[in-house]
Amino acid sequence: QVQLVESGGDSVQAGGSLRLSCAASTDTYSLYYMGWFRQAPGKEREVVAVISRGGILSTYADSVKGRFTISRDNDKNSLYLQMTNLKPEDSGMYYCAAGAKSSVGWSRPASFPNWGQGTQVTVSS
Repeated sequence: QVQLVESGGDSVQAGGSLRLSCAASTDTYSLYYMGWFRQAPGKEREVVAVISRGGILSTYADSVKGRFTISRDNDKNSLYLQMTNLKPEDSGMYYCAAGAKSSVGWSRPASFPNWGQGTQVTVSS
């Protein structure tokens, strides 16, 4: 059973920055594609960004392009999300996901078999 533990969530003002981290209990290279999803109260879970196994390819939701950067360090078994110029609409629970075998369906939560418990991000205006 793969364990994913997120950290770094906080309450910030609009325009601020945060860096989320996800620590995996296993070799992240074996987890193939990894990503970040978020979910606001009353809304469906949505993709934020996904990164390939070796970290070369990444894909972002249109709403975060140019503001967020996903990265991974397979030597440290970790996934990161650097978030800048945060907006109130970025608020929500952020989840680390892992295990998608290809980029097909990259935006669908069902493509990822492994999930963390989430870390809360709150952005106030």
